[in-house]
Amino acid sequence: MATTVSDRPGYGQLLRTPGAWTFLLPGFAARQPFAMLTIGIVLLVQHTTGSYGSAGAVAAVAGVSMALFAPQGGKLADRFGQRAVLVPGVLLHAVSVSALTVLALADAPLWALFAAAVPTGASVPQIGPMVRARWAAMLGATPDRPASPLMPTAAAFESVTDEFTFVLGPVIATALCTGVHPAAGLITEAALTLVGGLLFAAQRATQPAPRAKATAAEPHASALSVPGVRVLAVTFLGIGAVFGGMQVSLTAFSEEIGHPGVNGILYGIFAAGNMLAGIACGAIAWKSSPRRRLIVGYMALTLTASGLWAVHSVPLLAGLGLLVGLCIAPALISGYTLVEALVPATARTEAFTWLTGAVALGQAAAVTVAGRLADVHGASTGFLVPLAGTALALLTLLALRSRLTPRSQGRTVARGIGHREPVTVD
Repeated sequence: MATTVSDRPGYGQLLRTPGAWTFLLPGFAARQPFAMLTIGIVLLVQHTTGSYGSAGAVAAVAGVSMALFAPQGGKLADRFGQRAVLVPGVLLHAVSVSALTVLALADAPLWALFAAAVPTGASVPQIGPMVRARWAAMLGATPDRPASPLMPTAAAFESVTDEFTFVLGPVIATALCTGVHPAAGLITEAALTLVGGLLFAAQRATQPAPRAKATAAEPHASALSVPGVRVLAVTFLGIGAVFGGMQVSLTAFSEEIGHPGVNGILYGIFAAGNMLAGIACGAIAWKSSPRRRLIVGYMALTLTASGLWAVHSVPLLAGLGLLVGLCIAPALISGYTLVEALVPATARTEAFTWLTGAVALGQAAAVTVAGRLADVHGASTGFLVPLAGTALALLTLLALRSRLTPRSQGRTVARGIGHREPVTVD
């Protein structure tokens, strides 16, 4: 039977899924601070120390801490339930961010800021992975039902939501730090995390069943034991390098030209490109596999990132930043879509947090390196970091692409949910 336009899965049909709005609205509020944390740390610490290198290093410690602890939080959420992890996590995060802010304003030594950054990063609530896990529980395949064709649309919708936060978050944080007080960005981040996280945790009806209550049809192995997840983690490291390199380098560039307020606009344009591409990806009925889309999108991302270091004007940097942003969403959406086919349902929250943690780790490394380069050689050299990160990740992706195959479908890759299509090794 031919599929009509009205039958095609879309955002409207997705949002009419029973119970969806109960976790989407608080989930959006709770994930908003994720995009504010790094830039908030950079702007505050740079203000108090006068060094982008020091600011980047503190932000990097928080990012590395998040990358290391996030998968463990995801594993605990799979085992004990999301609420059991979220409630103490958001409380700890609010306290940790407050401590970091006080220490920075008190001109505490760098080692003290590093010490405060560890629990700050470790306690970042993984709202995005938890929302994705809820979609997977509602729409994904189970032993009793086939997967819904809305699952790829859900992956695209979540990417759009993530990127919308990356449009608003840095702009809000920058405006607060430059227009109100250097600490205002972090204070707002902590407050939003606390309120949004508690509201999200209260939505018990839609959270996936804890592992102890889940069906025994799925093995309880770690998500990282799946080869494809390891490949995707490396791939997402490169995406994190783009985010981190852009944040620090755009901040340094804006300072160099004497217009620090331009930073939020430039980063907002970059993130807007990502969001627009995400919207388009969810609206298109793809015929190619997620693996092929991931490779093509990543090649385009590496190509566009290669020209950032050579651009020295605001209009050109805004235009190229928009193109870079347009290339990120297809890679992110394809990677997250592959998780549903690669990972058992009882480990999906953990798998999503590994990918989110990989982005944070890549971002942390990029913030550190780009900050040092900007301090010593100027803002333009910091833009070399996104190029290096994506190029190395692309080489890994091409070399190990055969591992991105579903666990039970032999040489096939899930196109989406509802049917499978054969894919030859690229």
